[in-house]
Amino acid sequence: MQSNLIYVVNPWRLKVLSLNTKYQRLQQRLGYEFKTPALLQLALTHRSHGAHNNERLEFLGDSILNFVIGEALFKRFGDVREGQLSRLRSQLVMGETLAEIAREFQLGECLILGEGEMKTGGHKRDSILADSVEALIGAIYTETNFETCRTHVLAWYVKRLALLTVDMTAKDSKSQLQEHLQGLRKPLPEYEVVEAAGEFHAQIFTIECRVVLLKQPVRAQASNRREAEKLAATEVLRLLNI
Repeated sequence: MQSNLIYVVNPWRLKVLSLNTKYQRLQQRLGYEFKTPALLQLALTHRSHGAHNNERLEFLGDSILNFVIGEALFKRFGDVREGQLSRLRSQLVMGETLAEIAREFQLGECLILGEGEMKTGGHKRDSILADSVEALIGAIYTETNFETCRTHVLAWYVKRLALLTVDMTAKDSKSQLQEHLQGLRKPLPEYEVVEAAGEFHAQIFTIECRVVLLKQPVRAQASNRREAEKLAATEVLRLLNI
């Protein structure tokens, strides 16, 4: 019979947390049940909570993720060049994609944050969500092995990998805008979330894109931050006649 407590042992020295329904459901969504619940707790603990946090697991998970996705792309696209493979991998392991995966797992509600991050909505911040996904990968590897970890990572990515095509290596509007500004030796565009409205599972993000070539920022809306930024960049390109 599984205990209802997470027992944290040295060297992490974290407090004991109740393994309530919220964390049990998270493990169901992940498709993985931790044999060492302390690792789950550690993977969910942001550095704002204290010195014993998920940064080391994040470092490990980042390395594993890059290899697993790189290997999957290498096997699938046998005639694609290195540069295209790198761009495809970048799309899959970038912070915004990881944050999307975190939201699919409803990871934000399970994060262990410091008081400051709790007050400022850290559980919704892309960077914190993305780092936590990488930390979970590192935690799974730590208590199992590479093969088990790879199986779960690929399961998380199965839909994204299935939809991936070589055509996706074409530069998107954000990349085009950035390269245009770099060519003119102008500052890079700045993107800012000015509003996130709606229920947690169905939010609409409003993004402002600022560039020095336009007097006013350009706004765009979408169901996730990345798409809103792309739409804003597309509009900026149109206004600049690019």
